[in-house]
This record gives sequence, structure tokens and C-alpha cells, in this order.
Amino acid sequence: MKTYLNMLQHVLDNGTKRGDRTGTGTTSVFGYQMRYDLQEGFPIVTTKRVWWRGVAEELLWFISGSDNKKELQARGISIWDEWGNDETGDLGPVYGYQWRSWPFIDLGDQVGYGGGDVGVYHAQRLALDQVANVVMSLQHNPESRRHIIATWNASQISEMALPPCHGLVIQFYVREGSYLDCHMYQRSADAFLGVPFNISSYALFTHMMAQVVGLEPGEFIHSFGDLHIYDNHRDQVQEQLSRNPKALPTLRLNPDIDDIDDFTFEDITLEGYTHHPAIKAPVAI
Repeated sequence: MKTYLNMLQHVLDNGTKRGDRTGTGTTSVFGYQMRYDLQEGFPIVTTKRVWWRGVAEELLWFISGSDNKKELQARGISIWDEWGNDETGDLGPVYGYQWRSWPFIDLGDQVGYGGGDVGVYHAQRLALDQVANVVMSLQHNPESRRHIIATWNASQISEMALPPCHGLVIQFYVREGSYLDCHMYQRSADAFLGVPFNISSYALFTHMMAQVVGLEPGEFIHSFGDLHIYDNHRDQVQEQLSRNPKALPTLRLNPDIDDIDDFTFEDITLEGYTHHPAIKAPVAI
């Protein structure tokens, strides 16, 4: 994972001091990209411990379409505890809601596949299932340039407990008829705490989508807008930069799963994940 360490050093060397929403202060660069070949191993950071179960359970929660943090809490996942309604668990129309229930104008009873333009509609909910659409378009029109899932719904940002930082646009690409690549744009990225989670999450999503549509996982391309290191993370970043990466682990998925909605945590195994000790740092809220 030298790619990740190179990114941290780039921010330190080239970033500018900026204020931020949390009042913590950052060193920030605007515009950066990393690439990971998923055939070379699963890209999880090894120079500190990344909480793998948290990564996988959150992604499964996104895929489920949930907008309630209590469903995560029931699985022992607390990463969304600081946001939303503590009593009801409601987070508003966040990631999973947009992925599976993007609101749209009433198309009556239209349901199904429309040839060049795929459409899976839930007319009763007036919502579009973007994940199902992309699965269908990858299967029926692999060379399309429209294999896209969007998360930034400008009309609903004010209703969200936390506007989406990652996955504003997720685009898939079938390469050489055999490999599924994924390119994700992230508007705001906490380089030390958040980005390791994001890398593993979208790499896992790419593996899962590839299996469902009968392809091999290819590349995960990670593009950033505001990429920053918080002022109270600088010592932790220096500690991490002093460590040497370890060999990448291997991801195994239950080969019997062929529907994106059927995956559970028990169907996902990360083999051979060795890492340096965890490095604790405060979360900017």
C-alpha cells in the first residue's frame, strides 16, 4: 500500500493550511488520484489496522438501502453514532437510500428493462434503484458509458444528517470483456481516518459487483476533490509513514452468490490480513 503512503506524503508536502467545517484545521490539496489493481491483492492499508468488519458491514448496509443507523448498531457498528436522530435512528436520505431509492418523477406503472437505457423503477415509491440498474446494464450493455451510481442528490442534501463525502459518482467500466473497473469520486476526504475505510469499501464493492455480473475484479480508481489531513492527525500520519507496508491479503467471496442483495458478512472473507498496530486519532465532527 505504498500508493496510500505516497498520498499522505503528497498532502504533507504540497498541501495548504485551511479552515474547515469542524473548526479543527487541515492541510489540504485539491485534486488527486490513486489506482489499485485488484488482481494484485486486496487493497487494505497494512501500516495500521483497518477495522475490516466495520468496512464490510457498512457497505452491506449501503447496499440494503437503509437510512437508519439503528440497523448498523444492531450489528455492533458504531461509526454513524454521531449523526442523525438518536431516538429513531433516522439519518435522512443518505448513501444507501440514494443508491436504491433515488426519487424521480412519477412514471406510472413502468417497470423493467428498456434496451439501451436500463430502468428498474419502484413506481409505488417513486424511486429509482441505481444499483439494480447498473447490474442490469453491465449484463446487457457492457460497453455502455452509463454504468453510474450517484449519491449527491442536490435536492435532498438539506435532509441528510451528513451530506455524502464519497461516492458522489461511482462509474463502472468493463475492460477487455473480462475485467470490471470502478472509478469513484470523493468530494471530501479525511486522509488518515476516512480514506483507508473508503479504499477497502469500494474495492469490496467492485469485487461483489464483478462476481454478480460474471467478471473478474479489475482496477479501483479513487479520485479526490478536497483531500486533507487534520491538524490533530499530523503526529499519527508521521508515525504511519515510518512503517513499512506488509503483503496484501486475499479477498474470498462465497461463489454461490449471484445477486448483490444476497451477500452477508459470512459470505465475505479476508485471508492473510497482517498489519501494524492501530493508531488512534480523534474524529472531526
